[in-house]
Amino acid sequence: MASACALHWVPDSLYNTAVSAIVASYPRGRRDLKVLPENVQFDIYYKLYSKGRLCQLGMEFSDLDTFAKVLKVNDKRHLLHHCFQALMDHGLRASGILADSFVVRVSEIMKKDQYTKIRYLQLGFNLGGFLSDAGWFQDSERVYKACAEVCQAETDTGSLCRALECSVRLLHVQNANCKYREADQTCREAFRLMEILAQHGITVSKSALYTECCALLFAESQYDEAYKYCTLALHELAPSLSHKAVVDVLRQCSKACVVKREFEKAEVLIKQAVAYAREHFGSHHPKYSDALLDYGFYLLNVDSIPGSVCVYQIALDIRQAVFGGNNLYVAIAHEDLAYASYVEQYSSGRFQKANFPFCRDHAEKAIEILCNILPVDHLLLSSSKRVKALILEEIAIDSHNKKMEDQLLHEAQDLHLQSLELAKKAFGENNVQTAKHYGNLGRLYQSMHRYKEAEEMHLKAIEIKERLLGPEDYEVALSVGHLASLYNYDMEKFDEAEKLYLRSIAIGQKLFGEGYSGLEYDYRGLLRLYHNVGKQQLALHYSNILQRWNHIRDSHNMEEVKPLDYTVTQSIHQIIDAYF
Repeated sequence: MASACALHWVPDSLYNTAVSAIVASYPRGRRDLKVLPENVQFDIYYKLYSKGRLCQLGMEFSDLDTFAKVLKVNDKRHLLHHCFQALMDHGLRASGILADSFVVRVSEIMKKDQYTKIRYLQLGFNLGGFLSDAGWFQDSERVYKACAEVCQAETDTGSLCRALECSVRLLHVQNANCKYREADQTCREAFRLMEILAQHGITVSKSALYTECCALLFAESQYDEAYKYCTLALHELAPSLSHKAVVDVLRQCSKACVVKREFEKAEVLIKQAVAYAREHFGSHHPKYSDALLDYGFYLLNVDSIPGSVCVYQIALDIRQAVFGGNNLYVAIAHEDLAYASYVEQYSSGRFQKANFPFCRDHAEKAIEILCNILPVDHLLLSSSKRVKALILEEIAIDSHNKKMEDQLLHEAQDLHLQSLELAKKAFGENNVQTAKHYGNLGRLYQSMHRYKEAEEMHLKAIEIKERLLGPEDYEVALSVGHLASLYNYDMEKFDEAEKLYLRSIAIGQKLFGEGYSGLEYDYRGLLRLYHNVGKQQLALHYSNILQRWNHIRDSHNMEEVKPLDYTVTQSIHQIIDAYF
């Protein structure tokens, strides 16, 4: 009788043994692999990756025809991301090599028959989509522009439809890569093509185009227009739309609702997006992480900060598992987590030293990755540098070491000024992001005892935000509260400070209720102010309000944070009918 220990060894499947055997003698048999089915070829290439034979894998994946085959294996796309990122980290510029090869191939087939052109267009869409999903936007854009040249060479309605699809894909990549001027031109071209098709009596789905228009307008701080296009995108949702496109429509529309402070609408949309992505892609897919990041954005904006931190951490874990470390999508997740963690500490009033490394490390990791991938003047660096500067300022204030404080504050100033210049270059003065940078500089200059400059920055921020968002927006309240703090603590302009505090409190209560975390600083500021000017009755009144606020916050803090513990009870179309 066989002993029990003999059962510990289980033989590998015959298929896996065959794959391993091929990889073991790979140089001799590699040319014969081309006749194998695509999924078998993919498994062999993945085995090369898992064995660390990246030079051989890079040689295969640098060949456009070979890569075209592995792109057809849709059910193992996350494994392809593993392989591709490993090659990029290894120093092989695989994305650029494939884009170069495709551009050359397109120039060679321009005089070929229609069937050949359509075949290469489909390859271009597949390749451009993969490079976009992997975060290599510049090379994805080159692929789509080559596809556009093919489409423009023909004038039949089929070519016009393909040209429209190409424009929408190109618009998505340009939005993601912060190339907003080019995106404006692409957007106009897409609408021109749609009008021509309408004149021919051809109706096409507009949902994806409207979603990308919404994303572009959102970035440009044109929030009213962004909200309008998000509503149009929702009404254009059709059963023929891909699962990926549905998730993108829902999450982008949620963001548009957030900045319009339509929080109830934003909540149902983003929760639907998260549930839909989890159902159709699983909980380890990049598309699920996309939905989670926008869910974190919603939670952060409705003052559910611990929930936001939790969701951002899950999204980062997914992206690191899929892409590894040195990837643009991973950098974005690091930055979001760094900022949410910073806000969590700031809103609690307890920016603990133990949490400095956590926040700072994620911010610095984001900057490190982006600097390895992007030009030094890329707009995506603006946001990451801003987040690091905010964290450095808090560390400096809490350092109790004058030399270290000065050093950190000056480093924060350099980062804020760099961020401001990048934002002004991309958007000009008339943009919410630019206004945020002015406001951040105002707070920093207050910490540096440069009070006149601090006042100037805060006034600029308030003017821009009021003009773009209206006088009762959350962003306006933030800047008004910061200016009140400057007047109260450092400039002794108590009358002006009192009015500003009361205005900030009114906006915060209206948007978020009595337990809003940001109210603490305004209440404490008023308490100090009334003590200083001798209004003891008002000081007692706000002391009682602050006690009540603490009681509400303590109750909130006792609740267990489970942001993903919910059930979606409405379908997408029921949500549209009910809310839009």
